[in-house]
Amino acid sequence: MRNHRAWLILATTLALVAFGGAGCATPGLLHVYIASSVQPSGIYDQGDAATVEVPCFMAPDETLTGFAYDPFTDHLFLRLAPGNRVRVVDRPARAIKREFVAEGVPTTGGGDLAVRPRDGHLFIAHPTEPTVVELSRFGQLVRMIPLAAASAPPRGIAYDSIRNLLLVVGDASATRVSIYDLDGHLVATIPLTESIAPGSLGYDCEKRALYAPLAGGLAVGVFDETGQLRRTIPTPARFVDVGPRSFLRLF
Repeated sequence: MRNHRAWLILATTLALVAFGGAGCATPGLLHVYIASSVQPSGIYDQGDAATVEVPCFMAPDETLTGFAYDPFTDHLFLRLAPGNRVRVVDRPARAIKREFVAEGVPTTGGGDLAVRPRDGHLFIAHPTEPTVVELSRFGQLVRMIPLAAASAPPRGIAYDSIRNLLLVVGDASATRVSIYDLDGHLVATIPLTESIAPGSLGYDCEKRALYAPLAGGLAVGVFDETGQLRRTIPTPARFVDVGPRSFLRLF
């Protein structure tokens, strides 16, 4: 029994080291996270058989400009105005994990953001330029990523963790999604069969499905990789993101 416990401890330690010492997570069912307005009381978590609300601790003078879900840590990243703050909410604990100011990003505007699960890096929409800003998980500036062939600031951002690509809504008409590599080179463009409300984008990299609030904000549209609308989620939505729920987290 003692040898068995020793091997179990060793295996767990090696697993943690393999994941950079930050922990590891076992993915489960996909969940959809929806905020209905710029001043929501919480984020709606739709998955399994029920819908619950996760508090986002909004103050009366705060507005939400975008958010992202990290399935690795089970945290929600909320971009707030005024200023350029990011609030990190621990979903299972229903508590604020930390807050920070996004370094190197103008404080005069907001925008959507996405998270890379393997290291927690954030990709934040620049409010005035066709650029994505990469930050560390604690908000330190990593680099600027100018988007080739783009003429407007990003209006929605998602991250493909399998193919290591950015998906960006970049035009005011919000009728297409552009795919970029992490150097800002344009890889492909997906025309959408239905107009979406610019400002938010989610992506299921396993099924290659896009999630976005539809124009009018009364539902979330789910599009396939060709841009065809496959189904809708009839929930009022201003912001959306998706991610698999972790069965197990080790930190």
